[in-house]
Amino acid sequence: MKYINLGDLEVSRIGLGAMGMSHGLTGAGTDDAESIRTVHRALELGVTLIDTAEIYGPYINEELLGQALKGRRDQVVLATKFGMIAHSGAGPWNLDSSPANIRTAVEGSLKRLGTDHIDLYYQHRVDPDTPIEETVGAVAELVAEGKVRHIGLSEAGPDTIRRAHAVHPITAVQSEYSLWTRGLEERVLPVLRELGIGLVPFSPLGHGFLTGTVRDEADFEEGDFRRGNPRFTGENFQRNLRLADEVQAIAAEAGATPAQVALAWLLAQGDDIAPIPGTKRVSRVAENTAADRLRLTPEVLARLSSLPPAVGDTHTEAGMRMLER
Repeated sequence: MKYINLGDLEVSRIGLGAMGMSHGLTGAGTDDAESIRTVHRALELGVTLIDTAEIYGPYINEELLGQALKGRRDQVVLATKFGMIAHSGAGPWNLDSSPANIRTAVEGSLKRLGTDHIDLYYQHRVDPDTPIEETVGAVAELVAEGKVRHIGLSEAGPDTIRRAHAVHPITAVQSEYSLWTRGLEERVLPVLRELGIGLVPFSPLGHGFLTGTVRDEADFEEGDFRRGNPRFTGENFQRNLRLADEVQAIAAEAGATPAQVALAWLLAQGDDIAPIPGTKRVSRVAENTAADRLRLTPEVLARLSSLPPAVGDTHTEAGMRMLER
């Protein structure tokens, strides 16, 4: 495994997203023992960046990682997120990045994760009711206290990123970025590079779609967020299958899996990018991390870059309102 810097934070070139172990996807929470083995295998393979959030569950994904990392905390750059649970009463899925809410959130995350510090603490979504300067100022106080080491933003737009970075250095911005979600290339990525901020792409495999294993809407159980996702329903689903088939064909030519090709394409976009493919299976984490060794020719990279964009929004209408891209 190779390592890169997000700002001044060194991380593995490929990380691990833990959400699906507990939340949001078919099979989540059904085999915690396998999920813990997956975390351990990732560490053995050189993965250091592991990502979670208080909203995943809520709370249970952080608790799971707390179990998995007992005795291994010093091997990990541990990232979690705040701001999608209003602890004052409104509860989960309500944006609140006020200083008071951040104080409550960080103490809960520290306890569940079984640690005295969070290496990378992200604002999960920009809170329109709290100036970003107040939010970052509050997290900067946690940095001064040693409870947080680095500050991140998730799905923030260029203006928010600049304003936040003026208060305290932002180490990384997390955003959806993959062969089928490329909207940040024009507006966000240039700002990150200007300011020296790293990019952490989540859903780098298109919520599993780019692996070629998602072929039928009926595969999604109740509670799987893809059931209502515009890209995974109706005519959009059928049209997007053609994109997955193209990736699969290129992978066959390259002697790799579709997941490895999709990740290798992302890695080729710059040495300031550390994707966090999610999985709850040992076999998949081994497959994903092997993408670090895959070298695609300029011709193959060009073919991949010229694939048509996916059809449909990346989130439901309510989810799209929370994004700044």
